Amino acid sequence: QVQLVESGGGLVQAGGSLRLSCAASGNIYAINNMGWYRQAPRKQREWIATITSGGSTNLADSVKGRFTISRDNAKNTVYLLMSSLKPEDTARYYCYAHITTIVDGDIDPWGKGTLVTVSS
Repeated sequence: QVQLVESGGGLVQAGGSLRLSCAASGNIYAINNMGWYRQAPRKQREWIATITSGGSTNLADSVKGRFTISRDNAKNTVYLLMSSLKPEDTARYYCYAHITTIVDGDIDPWGKGTLVTVSS
């Protein structure tokens, strides 16, 4: 069994910063790409960022220059550092990963999300 658990969400004022974490656990052999999506109220789910196993990153235009994605392979964890937050960043943030398990092949689990609210 493999699961992803997000943490770090909360309430922050516009212009502030927040760091989200997502830790993978279970029968993991290797973690390939990891990343983040978000879904705001009344909006479709939006891709935010991806980081490869080698550390190459890609971010959506809406967050470039403000958000940074990183990972700690020893902890099976991906991070999203959010700076210069805007009210429109308010959303539930979900992490994902492409994982090679020990006995069950490759899987693509999702976390349950963590809520970020940015006040004006």
